[in-house]
Amino acid sequence: MVFVFTTEGNLMQHTIAILPAMLALLAGAAIAVQASLNAKLGVLIHHPLIATSVAFSCAALCAVAMVLITTRYYPPLHLIKSVPIYMWFSGGLLSAFGVGMFYFLIPKMGVGSLMSYALTGQIVIAIVASHFGWFGLPQATITATKACGMFALVGGIVLINWV
Repeated sequence: MVFVFTTEGNLMQHTIAILPAMLALLAGAAIAVQASLNAKLGVLIHHPLIATSVAFSCAALCAVAMVLITTRYYPPLHLIKSVPIYMWFSGGLLSAFGVGMFYFLIPKMGVGSLMSYALTGQIVIAIVASHFGWFGLPQATITATKACGMFALVGGIVLINWV
C-alpha cells in the first residue's frame, strides 16, 4: 500500500511505503518484547548465556522449518564453496554478542534505556556503513540533514536517559 502526500506551495510529492514501514515497526517491537522476555528468562535461571542459547536454538529451529517449508531452490555446492569462510560465521558471532548483551543489560538498565542506546548504535553505524558502501551495499552519502538527524538522535538519548 502506498500513499502519496503533496506539500502545498512547491507541490513536491513524497511517497511513503506504509506496509514496509509498518512491518519494520512491528519487527522493532518484536525485538523489544523478545529481548525483555529472554532477559527475564536469564534472570530467572541466573544465566543470561543460557537464555541466549535457548533463544538462538528456538530461532534456528524456526528458521530451518521455514526453509524446509518454503524453499524450492537450494544453492549448488560450487556456489556455497565460493562464499568466504568469514561470511558463514561473522553474522552469527555478532548476533550472539548483541543478543547476549541485551539479555545481560536489560535487567540492569531497563528495556527502554537499553533499546534507546542499541537503536542509536544501529542507526549511526548504518548511516556510516551506507555512506562508505560497506559490504557492497548501496551507497548513500551523509548529508547535512542526516548529520543533523544523527545529532538529534544522540540528543534524544541524552534526554531519555540522563535528564
